Amino acid sequence: MTPHLKKLSAAGVLITLGIIFGDIGTSPLYVFQTLLFEGGKVNAALVLGSISCIFWTLTLQTTFKYIVITLQADNHGDGGIFSLYALIRRYGKWLAIPAIIGAGTLLADGIITPPISVTSAIEGLSNVPSLATSFIPGSALILGIVIGIMILLFFFQQFGTKVVGSSFGPVMLMWFFMIGALGAIQFAHNPAIIKAFNPYYGIKLLTTHPRAIYLLGAVFLCTTGAEALYSDLGHCGRKNIQISWIFVKIALLLNYLGQGAWVLMQPAGKDFTNVNPFYQIVPNPDVLMIPCVALATLATIIASQALISGSFTLISEAVSMNFWPRITIKYPSNIRGQIYIPSINWLLCFGCIAVSLYFRTSEHMTAAYGFSITIAMLMTTILMYYFMRYVKHWPVWLVTIILCIFLCVEFSFFVANAIKLLKRLFFLVFEFGLIFTMYIWYKARKINNRFLHFVDLREQIPLLNALSADETISKYAGQLIYLTKANNSKQIEEKILYSIMSRSPKRADTYWFVHIDTTDEPYTMEYSVDQVEKGKVIRVDLRLGFRIQPRVNVLFRKVVEDMLHRKELDITSKYESLKKFKVVSDFRFVILEKFLSYNNVFSVAEGFILNSYFSIKKLAQSEAKAFGLDTSETYIEKIPLVVKPATNFKIKRIDPHSGEAIPELAGDV
Repeated sequence: MTPHLKKLSAAGVLITLGIIFGDIGTSPLYVFQTLLFEGGKVNAALVLGSISCIFWTLTLQTTFKYIVITLQADNHGDGGIFSLYALIRRYGKWLAIPAIIGAGTLLADGIITPPISVTSAIEGLSNVPSLATSFIPGSALILGIVIGIMILLFFFQQFGTKVVGSSFGPVMLMWFFMIGALGAIQFAHNPAIIKAFNPYYGIKLLTTHPRAIYLLGAVFLCTTGAEALYSDLGHCGRKNIQISWIFVKIALLLNYLGQGAWVLMQPAGKDFTNVNPFYQIVPNPDVLMIPCVALATLATIIASQALISGSFTLISEAVSMNFWPRITIKYPSNIRGQIYIPSINWLLCFGCIAVSLYFRTSEHMTAAYGFSITIAMLMTTILMYYFMRYVKHWPVWLVTIILCIFLCVEFSFFVANAIKLLKRLFFLVFEFGLIFTMYIWYKARKINNRFLHFVDLREQIPLLNALSADETISKYAGQLIYLTKANNSKQIEEKILYSIMSRSPKRADTYWFVHIDTTDEPYTMEYSVDQVEKGKVIRVDLRLGFRIQPRVNVLFRKVVEDMLHRKELDITSKYESLKKFKVVSDFRFVILEKFLSYNNVFSVAEGFILNSYFSIKKLAQSEAKAFGLDTSETYIEKIPLVVKPATNFKIKRIDPHSGEAIPELAGDV
């Protein structure tokens, strides 16, 4: 997204409609239908109470929490749970846990939103009189069309959305105009429905209806796109989202009012089983229903696309912040921030197809929908408390009031959605796998970092100079590069020094130590150079935003070119025959890759975490590939990770002739 589109403008608002509001904008397709289904007997109390609950949920949850409050958690123009975590992580190490749970549950939502949206759109064809007998909800025909659309959607991810993306805004603009107009027509027939905005009707419904808990779970579906709204902040900018939400909310409320007005005008005792009020309010269905379904299908595809792109962004951020194994990430277009992750793409594709085959109809899908998003919203609320209190420095009384409102609303929705747990056991493996992977990766890296030992780099300069000048040792490389985790430029890992000096000593003309610092800003690209020993020992610090991929090979080459341009460096080969012809010296990267040593005695917890970590690591990218290093220039050196060496045992020495023990030489090892 170009920076000017993040500023308030007509183009920015139009693009925002296409990127941000697809999920929440297609919710009228199934929300009111689900409320009628869960409510049992349909009457005025159910209709007015349901619309009242929808209005106040959109007002308190979407408008107040996300549009007004959460969008202020702007991390240099970027949003999402990891951006929020980056802003507040210094206020508590434990805050990584809600960030992990929130991200995992948000990703899990990615396998049910596309099927439920696309299925509810295609099922609209059953309302066309001439097609009603063929397009029956749950039929093989509808299922085949839905699965076909999703396979094509995921297949085209690898090519990016540069071409079709430009049409997202206009399509969603048409969609919101259409749903607003459809609702307004019915509202004009029964304007008394406006009294549903009175909270009295919502409170009465939730306190007197015997299935109130189920109804509350259905009401929550109207705000499920709110969390994704914050995640896409970086694509459109806060002002564009806030202004376009006014139009979106009016269109949504008009449609819900129209659906409610239509239901109230039906004869008493009408059976609403398999009746979707959204399609029933379409006038002249023989003519308008097919265009309406076509536009609904396009809108749900756009909603699915936004969620898939958001999943890619979330995983990319998780990789950058060491919450996820390094995996292949591709850039299908020249639009900044547009990425493609093959493994996540096909995992989501498989999950979406499985959901469609398992539930078959949108009605059954809604029965299992919402639980994950409720947890994600609760986790965001926990993190937002720290943002409001310690970053914004709002007074305690104000933060407490806001927190109580959010927690009260969201905990109610959590309880309402918790009853869906048995209907969604299908998803638990997927959700648990995502959260488990993030947690293990985070904890294992913390354990690894505890056992990093550093030495003073300047104290090693005489040794490095001597090794470089020792012609009795074969030269390993002209320019030898190591990646270092030492934040202090005056230090270096002991294991790197061991790699250079021990085993087969690595003689080189110049020793480079490259450190990557991931910043809290999303798109930082900076570097600094410290010539610890001019021309002999050089430290390079790369400062990269958490959304920038650490392609070290390319970035390091740029650093060297810049230093040559500034005449700070000479990389001509030191071999006499090559030096005469000004041949450039060779560059070689050494990657130190750990494996879990057998010489460890762990606690049960640490053993489980580290064994799981190294098992997951086998499925991840190699370090060389993750850092964008050409294999021809890279050497992988295996080193054992010894966290807790086994020392508490004794061994006896015996005389080889008599076989008798020599006790005075026995002891601990």
